[in-house]
Amino acid sequence: MGQKIGKEKIQREKGFLYFIGKDGYVWAAPMKHNKTGKKKKVGTEKIAKEKGFMYYIGKDGFVAKAKMKNA
Repeated sequence: MGQKIGKEKIQREKGFLYFIGKDGYVWAAPMKHNKTGKKKKVGTEKIAKEKGFMYYIGKDGFVAKAKMKNA
């Protein structure tokens, strides 16, 4: 679906949502059903975001991007 752009593998934990923050780093935030844990920076690699792309953590654990349809 998308293009792999990250070089650092992210280890996922259950109950956390992963996203690329405004600072360009990968962050993990607890989901609503996860009562423990706090928002934390997960990766050390900085991702340069481009307009018109969606960024996500792929099944392989690396950051990937996909072109948005209506952007």
